[in-house]
Amino acid sequence: MVDETRRSFLLIAGFAALLGAATPAHAQPSPLNVVATTAIVGDAVRAVGGERVKVEVLLGEGVDPHLYKPTRADTAKMLRADMVFANGLNLEAQFRDTFEQLAKTKPVVLAGEALPKDLLLADEDYKDKPDPHVWMDPELWTGVVAAVRDALAARLPAGKPAFDQGHDAYVAELRRLSAYAKEALASIPREKRLLLTAHDAFSYFARAYAMEVIGIQGVSTESEAGLKKIEEVVSLVIERKIPAIFVESSVSDRNVKAVVEGAARRGHKIEIGAELFSDAMGAPGTYEGTYLGMIDHNVTTITRALGGQAPARGVNGRLGAAG
Repeated sequence: MVDETRRSFLLIAGFAALLGAATPAHAQPSPLNVVATTAIVGDAVRAVGGERVKVEVLLGEGVDPHLYKPTRADTAKMLRADMVFANGLNLEAQFRDTFEQLAKTKPVVLAGEALPKDLLLADEDYKDKPDPHVWMDPELWTGVVAAVRDALAARLPAGKPAFDQGHDAYVAELRRLSAYAKEALASIPREKRLLLTAHDAFSYFARAYAMEVIGIQGVSTESEAGLKKIEEVVSLVIERKIPAIFVESSVSDRNVKAVVEGAARRGHKIEIGAELFSDAMGAPGTYEGTYLGMIDHNVTTITRALGGQAPARGVNGRLGAAG
């Protein structure tokens, strides 16, 4: 598999080199041509880089980064880019060999791996690997945004003042978002502060906002939930009288429906709450298609579904807008 990936990479690299040969050596692209694996990472690069970066995202709305394999077109885009940004922490597991090859010729920034190891949670399925869903805590995500700023400044030193300014402005927004989340989620009655989701993407969210979280699947969607796990979750739902279970935009709702049906057979009705955004943001051009909007939507949706009171307005007057 590694040899096949390398052969494919070299073929595409050769083609990209031929394209590059037609460009004058002195022609330095401006703004920087950046490729980001996920829209969440891409949003951070745009916020920090501003007009000095042009960002292309590989994984769009509803795409699961745990399972996605880079295509030849993806590899060609990364080869042509000045820089490549990814979450890292094994989120984009299928990109590993491609990243190793790319790093020989250009910066490949695994921004999540800049976070201190003592702030990372363990992957329940793979004890030697961290949980990669660090964006679920906006305060923790500020460390990733700092890594983005530092990488851009190293690649384009003349842009450092602008990158510092973009970083500071975005971090201020992230901290307002976190304050809103704390206020809203704290209003959920203590006995209902349990978040039941399709897969375990919300552990950092739960740690930040003093909630309990249970994912039917593990941290990675590669781990499948069996009948025994489904029955365990159904029993927990009934025992704890959990009122709502949440589907995720990038994960199949099959297991969620199995839990709802299992609980119904045993006389307990559990509602399916509105869709949450976990591994992917909403559609481009929508509020939920931004990182701030994605987390706002999640916070407001969870708060209302579990019996809390979400404030009507928050960051930039937009928060609390989830239906």
